[in-house]
Amino acid sequence: MKVIFVYDIELKFKEDQKRLNRIKKIGRKYLTHIQKSVFEGELTESQIYKMEMEVRKIIDLNRDSVIFYILPDGIKLQRKIISNLPDKTHNVL
Repeated sequence: MKVIFVYDIELKFKEDQKRLNRIKKIGRKYLTHIQKSVFEGELTESQIYKMEMEVRKIIDLNRDSVIFYILPDGIKLQRKIISNLPDKTHNVL
């Protein structure tokens, strides 16, 4: 399944930066880093579940925003890039 993972970690205290770095590391473990807090790629249901469980252990449910957009197989996602920056997913099948 195609997955888009986005997050916004509230940075109020010094330890919040550690949470942010840990979330980013999990995102890179499973998906391709597209922008500051945006990742995308293909995952199985079990990989999505594992990633979500890892993220849940780190985030503060009352302060952080984390969203998984999940597109089932067979649904085509159309991406339109309107800048001159290179597409970080150009080599992903």
